[in-house]
Amino acid sequence: MKILMQNQIAKILLEIKAVKLSIDPPFTWASGIKSPIYCDNRMLMGYPAKRKIVIDAFAEKVKEYNPEIIAGTATAGIPHAAWIAEKLELPMIYIRSKKKNHGRQNQIEGPLEKGKKVLVIEDLISTGGSSVEAAKAVQEAGGEVLGVLAIFTYQLNKSFEVFKEANIKFETLTNFETLINIAVEQNYLDEKDKETVLAWYKDPQNWLN
Repeated sequence: MKILMQNQIAKILLEIKAVKLSIDPPFTWASGIKSPIYCDNRMLMGYPAKRKIVIDAFAEKVKEYNPEIIAGTATAGIPHAAWIAEKLELPMIYIRSKKKNHGRQNQIEGPLEKGKKVLVIEDLISTGGSSVEAAKAVQEAGGEVLGVLAIFTYQLNKSFEVFKEANIKFETLTNFETLINIAVEQNYLDEKDKETVLAWYKDPQNWLN
């Protein structure tokens, strides 16, 4: 069932063009990494039927954690967190990338009582840095972080290291390996471009050097 779900979500991301390839020029991530692949799961907002499939998959996974609060990361994780919280009838908060510089100077928006069990929802995991920072903000505010759950991960070694160091669990509905295999099977990607993408995956920091 897990593999079927991973394949289905990967197919959806390809169908709605949430995943894009550009080898020359490559994409530049917020972290500064140059990449031939870019995943924009915000595209799901425009496809209600496909969005429902993703949220249903999220909801089944969320139930395994039994959280008391759903937390969305600003900004891309917020809509997914909202749909999940609505479906499961759970309270929701969201996490700013940094504290406001006015008003109450909140980083966490919404009610969060100390000790409450929180599951953080992300749209994707790249290097893991921003996701871990969001989870730490919840911990600093007194919440118990059960983990981070996202739609997609590039499966970069850096992300595994960052989460391990922070002692925070993460899972995703689908991943880089699954998506690339589906992309080749369904002719979104030819063998030559596949080799280019895999070369990036093996060493993203030095891919263009």
